[in-house]
Amino acid sequence: MVPKMAPGVNRRIMEKENNPRTRRPRYAGTHPRRFAEKYKELQPERYAGEIHKVMDRGQTPAGMHRPICVTEILAVLQPQAGETGLDATLGFGGHARELLRCLRPGGRLFATDVDPIELPRTERRLREQGYGEDELQVRKMNYAGIGKLLPEVGAGFDFVLADLGVSSMQLDNPERGFSYKNDGPLDLRLNPERGQSAAMLLRRISAPALEKILRLNADEPHAAELARALCRRRGEIATTLELTFAVREALTALLPHGDRNIAVARALPRVFQALRIAVNDEFSALEQFLRVLPQVLRPGGRVAVLTFHSGEDNRVMASFEAGMEAGIYTAVSIEAIRPAAAERYGNPRSKSARLRWALRA
Repeated sequence: MVPKMAPGVNRRIMEKENNPRTRRPRYAGTHPRRFAEKYKELQPERYAGEIHKVMDRGQTPAGMHRPICVTEILAVLQPQAGETGLDATLGFGGHARELLRCLRPGGRLFATDVDPIELPRTERRLREQGYGEDELQVRKMNYAGIGKLLPEVGAGFDFVLADLGVSSMQLDNPERGFSYKNDGPLDLRLNPERGQSAAMLLRRISAPALEKILRLNADEPHAAELARALCRRRGEIATTLELTFAVREALTALLPHGDRNIAVARALPRVFQALRIAVNDEFSALEQFLRVLPQVLRPGGRVAVLTFHSGEDNRVMASFEAGMEAGIYTAVSIEAIRPAAAERYGNPRSKSARLRWALRA
């Protein structure tokens, strides 16, 4: 005879069958290493204490981004209540949040970004913090096309900010394929809805063209050898770890034993950077942005550009200096502004940052 169960017990059994419990990700050691295992960092609204612990270790929590040179940028742009500004590369929204605070009451901030995955998340966070359509206008677009915003702002922007760095939430998510430290599809596109992935680029490109990309986009000293090695593996490189292995194998065959590890450690970020710049056509977008910039700034308008490698910094510096000579700008930064020592220590990803500014005539 089957024993009868109380109605409440029977209901709980049915609920468990219909809604099986999902166990949290398990990991070895004291700290999670895989992106999916960092469930506390990925829920900052529930685990604020965990977020502070990660940041105190000099790390960036998974799925987040720590804005760089905030104090320096605010000092350069001097946003005032009632002004109209532009954050041309919204990212995680850390800079935008600080700018919006300064624009109250009566100011407006336009914000653009090409990333269809992170942009709606950032907009949602900022809306939840109380910034409505009257204060924050978000547009999915490349910052090279900011001239299209001019009809909405009239005489132009009082200030413009462009942070050219890849956001940490993009770097850390293995599904985006930005990092050689995690396995994932070799994509590297800021907007995965457009253009070709890095894997597709490697399937089609010639060795001389790839060598040029590695030299111009990352100053890779072993560009020729790496280009030939990667092209010999054409069609075999579809993931970040496959590219990492191919780079390591090529340099291991090329260099003496004592030089291999250092060369590989330096080459990997260069190779990923060079391919990322290529698939997103980043230099062309920056050059177009710099050409259009004077047209969207009001007289006396301020611009700040945060760069992260020499290719970007050289282009910004040359554009500002040429604008100064032509009378477009009345003042430009003579030297790039670096993050303070405390910031470089607390946020290692800020170490390569350079901030340059200009003042519209």
